Amino acid sequence: MFIDIGRPIANFTNNFVESLIVNYGNFFEAISNSLLTILIALERVLRDSPPWVILLVIGLIAFAASRRIKLAAGLVVLTWLIGCLGLWEQAMQTIAIMLVAVALSIVIGIPVGVLIARNNLARAAINPLLDLMQTIPSFVYLIPAAMLFGLGKVPAILATVIYATPPLIRLTDLGIRQVDSEVVEAGRAFGASRWQILRGVQIPLALPAIMQGINQTTMMALAMVVIASMIGARGIGETVLLGLQRNDSGTGLLGGIAIVILAIVFDRISQAFGVRLQAYRTARG
Repeated sequence: MFIDIGRPIANFTNNFVESLIVNYGNFFEAISNSLLTILIALERVLRDSPPWVILLVIGLIAFAASRRIKLAAGLVVLTWLIGCLGLWEQAMQTIAIMLVAVALSIVIGIPVGVLIARNNLARAAINPLLDLMQTIPSFVYLIPAAMLFGLGKVPAILATVIYATPPLIRLTDLGIRQVDSEVVEAGRAFGASRWQILRGVQIPLALPAIMQGINQTTMMALAMVVIASMIGARGIGETVLLGLQRNDSGTGLLGGIAIVILAIVFDRISQAFGVRLQAYRTARG
């Protein structure tokens, strides 16, 4: 009644991954070493800096994004609470992984979003891939990532990028497509090239949507910290994992609270920056 296609698909996938390891192992090792160099340097800075320096930087970033002293002070207090929970060092590890993963997502997501906003054929080809990236269980692509890059932080970063990039691509696409066509036509009437219109008109007007995409990408990256800890990424996710493995509800709760605090801090800063961009756009309009 049924045609067995499961085993051929599995065999093809295994052979494909094995061929990548055999033929391009040095390439993947170079990528892994490059990412590790950046990550280790960033993590060392965060972990070696006195906590008051990190708190001050967070307060300044929050104030620069929102221009609200109360919000900045509140986020500083919340971050301070992570240290009070005894998870400061783990939080710095998690922040380092998140910053690298979100930076990679931005480098990939915004150009791809621009591409599919300006090319319907590319949009039709890439959208199914985005659907797959958002719906396929994370453990499925953790397996080949671990095979190609080994256990540790690098496959965790790449798995996070795969999971967290689609919202940024979609919202960049949406933001550019929603730019008023009359504004674009006015730019063309003044002799602007496609690149000039993109750089000077479409991207600035789409910035609030792009910032919302960055916000969603950051939240989804943070949601991966527990799964990433299962392949050696460490950080706060490891605390939750230890609580699960030892049936220690208290330890798991502490890790969960720290993750929630980080989510609030990142969310409020990115949301505040997006609101300021929207207000600036409205004032200019």
